[in-house]
Amino acid sequence: MSLRSGQAAPLFEARSDDGRRVALRELRGEWVALFFFSGALTPAGRLEAQQFEAVQRDFQQLGAQVIGVSSDTEASQALLRQTCQLSFPLLPDAQRRIGKAYGVLGGALGLLGFNQRRTFLIDPAGRVAYVWRGVKPNRHAAEVLCELSRQQGQAGPRSQQISHGPV
Repeated sequence: MSLRSGQAAPLFEARSDDGRRVALRELRGEWVALFFFSGALTPAGRLEAQQFEAVQRDFQQLGAQVIGVSSDTEASQALLRQTCQLSFPLLPDAQRRIGKAYGVLGGALGLLGFNQRRTFLIDPAGRVAYVWRGVKPNRHAAEVLCELSRQQGQAGPRSQQISHGPV
């Protein structure tokens, strides 16, 4: 089942690659950019993670938490964190529970055990505010940041202060 804007975001709780416990329920009251990527050791996975890291400070200024999810092991994600110097949580989903709940396991990638690249912007009430499918990793983080700003009603002068990192 594919989630749509307005639906309740499925709750999850997982331990990140660096040992942090992440529970969506505990993030109520905050915006969450939850991005699913195909693999920690793939060029597209690295690029997407780097793009989110490049604008991480901007997400924080807008009160949003960035979380990355792949079906990789904790060790693979730890290597991605170290290589790309990431500051946001990466959730290993080797059992594919989170991916299944968010409907990102379809298509050829799903048959191979990989997530489709999708991102869910979750509002402070825990509802899906926006969904991106068929993500292009080289500019996607900036798109999510712009939509977050729009959703918060901060378009205009504020949006010009946001750095979009490398594209």
